[in-house]
Amino acid sequence: MLYLKAANYEDAESEWLFQHSIPEDENGFINDYHGISREDFGGALDTIIAQSRGEQLPEGYVPQTVYYLRDDETIVGTFHFRHFLTEALAEGSGHIGYYIAPGYRGKGYGTQGLKLLLEEIRDAVAEEEIYLRVKKSNPASLKVMKNNGGYIHHEDGENYYVRIPK
Repeated sequence: MLYLKAANYEDAESEWLFQHSIPEDENGFINDYHGISREDFGGALDTIIAQSRGEQLPEGYVPQTVYYLRDDETIVGTFHFRHFLTEALAEGSGHIGYYIAPGYRGKGYGTQGLKLLLEEIRDAVAEEEIYLRVKKSNPASLKVMKNNGGYIHHEDGENYYVRIPK
């Protein structure tokens, strides 16, 4: 069964194994926890959970909930939901960032995971549309967004800025 589950202490071991293995930057998805030790991940998890409640936020950051996409008990991806937009987020990465592990790409996990997240957050988003950004060099991710009702709102030399109507 495919489902999203917010970062939590109960699943810390599997969350750490997943985060530890994600590259630092792939297709614009930034992972601050690449290569982190299990011991250090405990403190990082405290911060991840606190930030979902709007606590321990660095200057200029907004609350963000980290969800793990699970196929039964296996984590296959992660989705980050930024609860509201600053001007920088509205002009940049938007409400959602996500990453699907390489072994699970091309199998519909991104499309289904984004669909699950949209169902979860739709009412929490103040804007009329949900904002996302995707590198032009990542057509698979653009397809995931379009599969969920997204359209290209505008673009620059490197990125498409996608909107998904609520």
